[in-house]
Amino acid sequence: MSFLFGSRSSKTFKPKKNIPEGSHQYELLKHAEATLGSGNLRQAVMLPEGEDLNEWIAVNTVDFFNQINMLYGTITEFCTETSCSVMSAGPRYEYHWADGTNIKKPIKCSAPKYIDYLMTWVQDQLDDETLFPSKIGVPFPKNFMSVAKTILKRLFRVYAHIYHQHFDSVMQLQEEAHLNTSFKHFIFFVQVRSSH
Repeated sequence: MSFLFGSRSSKTFKPKKNIPEGSHQYELLKHAEATLGSGNLRQAVMLPEGEDLNEWIAVNTVDFFNQINMLYGTITEFCTETSCSVMSAGPRYEYHWADGTNIKKPIKCSAPKYIDYLMTWVQDQLDDETLFPSKIGVPFPKNFMSVAKTILKRLFRVYAHIYHQHFDSVMQLQEEAHLNTSFKHFIFFVQVRSSH
């Protein structure tokens, strides 16, 4: 169940995870987008008054997944088994994959393979109605915060890899402003959540 359909040269990546239009989560996403549009990223990450923290985290986790998926999708031709034989963010940070289910003991793998495993794993978490309920009134599980933290921690690794290994390619594609804004938004969100 690879998030890349077919060969790596097809340059395809996981389809965008959609939040159903008309749902409360959709309204939260629109609120986040409107606040982001103001240019004030610190305000954009704040929990809107009267909103459920779990739902806010869920909506933003989906949004970050989509952003990182899109950003990585633009540089897949530069991130190959040969050029990135190890998933790393420099010589001091090497990431090994384990999902706790299919792969229990962390394995060393190439960046494209790691990111493939990661994006498939995140998609599976987001699609699991018991973890990320999409219906109003369905409670979030007790372990939701720890699941969301693990997802965000692992998504950070993709940003780290892109910055360390592929920033030249990002600049060639003239995507650095988008990458920087996305990363800054991500960091502000994680900082606000971890301070609570």
